[in-house]
Amino acid sequence: MAELLLEILSEEIPARMQARAADDLKRLVSDGLKEAGLDFGNANTYVTPRRLTLVVDGLPTETPDISEERRGPKTDAPEKAVQGFLGSIGLTLDGVEKRETEKGEFYFAVIEKKGQQTADLLVGLIENAMQALPWPKSMRWADHAVRWVRPMQGIVAVFDTSIVPVSFGPIEASNRTQAHRFLTNAVVEVTDFADYKKALETGHVLIDPIERQACIKSDAEALALKEGLVLIDDPALLDEVAGLVEWPVTLMGSIDDEFMEVPPEVLTTTMRKNQKYFALEDKDGKLAPKFIVVANKETPDGGAAIVAGNERVLRARLADAKFFWDQDRKHTLASRTPALKDIIFHAKLGTLAEKIDRVEALAADLADEVGADKDMVRSAVCLAKADLSTGMVIEFPDLQGTVGCYYALNDGEAPEVADAIAEHYAPQGPSDACPTAPVSVAVALADKIDTLMAFWIINEKPTGSKDPYALRRAALGMIRLVIENNIRISLGEFLNRNYPPNFEYFLVDGLEFAKDGYNSLTTDLLSFFADRLKVHLKVEGVRHDLVSAVFALGNEDDLVRLLSRVGALTTFIDSEDGANLLTAYKRAVNILRIEEKKDKTSYEGAADADALEQKEEKELHTALTTIIDEISQNLAAEDYAKAMSGLATLRAPVDAFFDEVTVNCEDATLRVNRLRLLSQIRTTMNQVADFSQIEGGER
Repeated sequence: MAELLLEILSEEIPARMQARAADDLKRLVSDGLKEAGLDFGNANTYVTPRRLTLVVDGLPTETPDISEERRGPKTDAPEKAVQGFLGSIGLTLDGVEKRETEKGEFYFAVIEKKGQQTADLLVGLIENAMQALPWPKSMRWADHAVRWVRPMQGIVAVFDTSIVPVSFGPIEASNRTQAHRFLTNAVVEVTDFADYKKALETGHVLIDPIERQACIKSDAEALALKEGLVLIDDPALLDEVAGLVEWPVTLMGSIDDEFMEVPPEVLTTTMRKNQKYFALEDKDGKLAPKFIVVANKETPDGGAAIVAGNERVLRARLADAKFFWDQDRKHTLASRTPALKDIIFHAKLGTLAEKIDRVEALAADLADEVGADKDMVRSAVCLAKADLSTGMVIEFPDLQGTVGCYYALNDGEAPEVADAIAEHYAPQGPSDACPTAPVSVAVALADKIDTLMAFWIINEKPTGSKDPYALRRAALGMIRLVIENNIRISLGEFLNRNYPPNFEYFLVDGLEFAKDGYNSLTTDLLSFFADRLKVHLKVEGVRHDLVSAVFALGNEDDLVRLLSRVGALTTFIDSEDGANLLTAYKRAVNILRIEEKKDKTSYEGAADADALEQKEEKELHTALTTIIDEISQNLAAEDYAKAMSGLATLRAPVDAFFDEVTVNCEDATLRVNRLRLLSQIRTTMNQVADFSQIEGGER
């Protein structure tokens, strides 16, 4: 068994493209090897800003000889068919044999395929993979016809210590590569991967991005510890910075004191987004006037010049931020709200000022539900989007809301109002914190509900993988706000109550929408919420079919109550009684469906107690009659565990009924009565959930 080593050296590959390119190269080469009939052990890729490396071990040096038998036409087939067969296999009649089968006498040929040298197969295989590698953006360089992400400088292709004569445009493969472009002029001659990796490390190149990340993190933490500081964890930035250097050298710089009065979020955003610096904080969690920069080389002065240069660049960046900070505070947030009339929210939905009017009405309606002060809620809504016209947000769009919070506090607004401004966009993802303060919750929830209602009414709903207005994210955020804050609200009633008054003016400008259509929109939007809820709960291990079973009742749109119901249902279905009763339920429903279809009638309604004959059906009727009212009372009291316990008592009489009673008996009156008894089982259990939606239970 032998090893293949492939390295493609080029100018700097953008960090965001590196991981995907490494995966694509591995996939394309691995698929090519499989198609060529070449088994292998492991395939691994490594990537730096300048090189893509693939190593495949456990490859055979040649493919095995193959003997293939092929059946041709019958021996009495037309001459043209026989000659066509012979031509396809490159043989004459002397090279084939006649063989008798059950279907007659046929020509058979045994074709021997000689194995090929792996090195010969690798040439075309690698070249095809390089041609097919799907860069997000690629380029031609000089007058060459081939395309790559950046100008290519060399290819190393070594198999079993020998060069594979791969070519790509003007580049011919060799067994020689360059080490670090700044720290050494060394040319590395390669025989195998172990030798290659060791030689490059000696030449100041770490080819493994995981090793570079670990190196950066440990060195940065050591520098921070030396200063009594803590490195702020930032996995995404760490991954990006590791894609910018081949030989990471961590250095610490300082931030001028004059900039420390600027909000810390502004400083960290500037450092992270524009300069790729790591921020530090003291042991009390306060942003420190220091930063970590990762250089791509060691210098004789220990990085002093690099640090000085980066401090100078950062100083200019922060001077701009401080300018915006100082200028913006000369005007109150309230004075900026008229500018929202000039900002279009959506062509069909008016301006941001109009959206604010709608959100204010929704938030005021929600205030009582979440226990928030209505005056504070209204103030927060009116100011929530005002920072969009500030210089700071225009320069740093990611800080909208956060900047507004600081400006609100500067204007003397209540802390609750300022916090609501900062948090009204949250939560924006599964890892984002969910607001818990009542004013923040009311504003954040109203903002998301308005967005969903608005885009639903103009029929701009998500389709497939397309969701240009992030409505799925808005729905998930809304669900988290309701669930995590235990908000008791009927979504259907709330939506119906707020659709017409908040959206009536959309009936102009060509948006003809009959008022009786609001109910159908509410139903559709609730269905969308149900789908998003299933996605949210799936992460927590909750079965989607149990959520569907509760939603299918059509009267459960209080998410807190719904989750309580789903939790009790989960416990019940996971029990032996629940699993067996589900099976019995589906058996009853299947019988009913068949008989109702055959008889073209419905057997809804209570069974006649006087017409019951067998002990088992009488006992089942008694159990159903007793338990149905108890379950209704338990559901009304939201004691779902007790309601499920009531259902569990049906297991024994239901099992006995199916064991001893023939439903489709010859006596027509008795048959109808027993079918109505099955209908009572369905009706009783469907008070709790639509058990037909629950998977399993078939037998």
